[in-house]
Amino acid sequence: MIKLLPDNVANQIAAGEVVQRPASVVKELMENAIDAGASQVNLVIKDAGRTLIQVTDNGSGMSDTDARMAFERHATSKIVEIKDLESIMTFGFRGEALASIAAVSEVELKTRRKDADLGIRLLISASRVVSSEPVQCPAGSSFSVKNLFYNIPARRKFLKPDPSELKQIINEFHRVAICNPDIEFTFHNNGTQLYSLATGNLKQRLAGMFGKNIASTLIDVNVETSIVKVSGFAGKADKAKRTSGEQFFFANNRFFRSPYLQKAVYKAYEQLIPANMHPSFFIFLNVDSASIDINIHPQKTEVKFEDEQAIWQILNAVVRESLSKYAVAPSIIFDMEGAPDIPVLERNTRIVAPEITVDREYNPFKTAGTQYSKPDNKMDGWEQFYNDFNRQSGTFEASIAGFEQKTAFEDDVQKKRFLQIKDRYIATPVKSGLMLVDICKAHQRILFEEFLALFQANSTVVSQKQLFPETVELSLSDYMLVQSVQGDLEKMGFDIRSIDSSIVFYALPAGLEKASAKNIVDEILRNIKEDYSSPTWDTREKLALSLAKSESVKKCGSLSDTEMEHLVNRLFACRMPDIDAEGKPTISIVEIEKLFITPVMKILNNNIINN
Repeated sequence: MIKLLPDNVANQIAAGEVVQRPASVVKELMENAIDAGASQVNLVIKDAGRTLIQVTDNGSGMSDTDARMAFERHATSKIVEIKDLESIMTFGFRGEALASIAAVSEVELKTRRKDADLGIRLLISASRVVSSEPVQCPAGSSFSVKNLFYNIPARRKFLKPDPSELKQIINEFHRVAICNPDIEFTFHNNGTQLYSLATGNLKQRLAGMFGKNIASTLIDVNVETSIVKVSGFAGKADKAKRTSGEQFFFANNRFFRSPYLQKAVYKAYEQLIPANMHPSFFIFLNVDSASIDINIHPQKTEVKFEDEQAIWQILNAVVRESLSKYAVAPSIIFDMEGAPDIPVLERNTRIVAPEITVDREYNPFKTAGTQYSKPDNKMDGWEQFYNDFNRQSGTFEASIAGFEQKTAFEDDVQKKRFLQIKDRYIATPVKSGLMLVDICKAHQRILFEEFLALFQANSTVVSQKQLFPETVELSLSDYMLVQSVQGDLEKMGFDIRSIDSSIVFYALPAGLEKASAKNIVDEILRNIKEDYSSPTWDTREKLALSLAKSESVKKCGSLSDTEMEHLVNRLFACRMPDIDAEGKPTISIVEIEKLFITPVMKILNNNIINN
């Protein structure tokens, strides 16, 4: 009953762990290029990696025998015996990547050693060698992976849309390029150059990837202990973003994920940024290779430290210290408007101390009477209240009969239908008790349905030209996401143009002319980053939600009766007035009888029974 699986079937099963998407192939091939000692790595993709993924390097290259052997399972040049696992400093070592990639695609390899005259060209399809022949090629290696998952239609069918897959590839490119600033990288997508990164230091590499302005938003993080050496950069608290994506950990120059250690960094920003904001950080941890296990995940994106709790405390302390140093740095503002004109003293000017004149004969009781005399036309507080009250009620006798007659004040109270509580809620009586309306959530629901209506067919959208177009700089992955929904934004009345990896807003929909383009972009990215590939994804709804959240009131001041009534009327004109755009309740009904009368009746009943 038990049979040994054929190699091609075993490789396809292994590929399910190692090669989950095109980004997995990019990661493995780029890491192999770096392990080969390359100083230049070029990445070329087409159709988000579905059609082509090509990685070319100028590394050591391979001989004919090594080139064939590299595609066998568990074939590696990195380790020989078990103890080698305790001192691994290279990216790849398991010997599964190339075998897994070749099992689910068509692979072409051209490689030549520097000391060889000719190289070799291998064609492999579904783990089967189609051809092998000598070829003239540059020293190094060039891997071309074509038609990924062509022999597993189900896996290819469930790949995410191109913008989402491209974003994942860019993320993997970032993770490899950041920790290797001494290597030159280029990245082309569908014939367009996305990155050309020259060699330099870490800050120059970050500027080349995330924009030149990022350097001014970072602070140094640096400490060395007997357990770990921590280095890199953390973002300033006031530069935190609504979207995540610029959080990077590297252990011994290898990218890894760790929610546990990430919490240490976020804890350092506690009380400095809101709970829904994300700080940027690029942190490198260097530890003894014997005190770290990097072999706990097939994709090698997780690691296990020997003393993880101590590293957590050190990391939290060093980030907190770096932030405190930045926070206490003095800020000098050269604003001379309204400053006094201070004359410049000439040389040898004699400085005389100012004299203070005191009247020692002054006696405040000599001229004033010993009894207090009230100034003319001034009334005590109770007299002022008496006059105001009589002026409002008509006569003092009318106020005495206040229990039997209605005063103007009582009439006003009865006419008042809405009451604002803490500048956040509107209270109004209803049949079943008291209705509370959350002003922020109600405004969000109103805006959401209004923006959603702009997408409807035959709707007329009015745009407002910006006197000064606003430019929003983005990382390349964020830029790609915004570009993927640019057509839908233009239907809503936005006039958007692209300059490099920046978005320029030349016009906004009428009603949003005072809005912040940066806030709008941040909300759009936050809403589409995580669930862009969801089966229930609706571009119109996500964009309407983003705009509603960016423009809805976060904290409103005091509202007049007319404004409160207008807001409630607009809310109940919505299709779903009881929930906001994210499904949270906008209104709450408080049943007065249950809140007050029922407990009182229980107390009275208990007293009657006891007596």
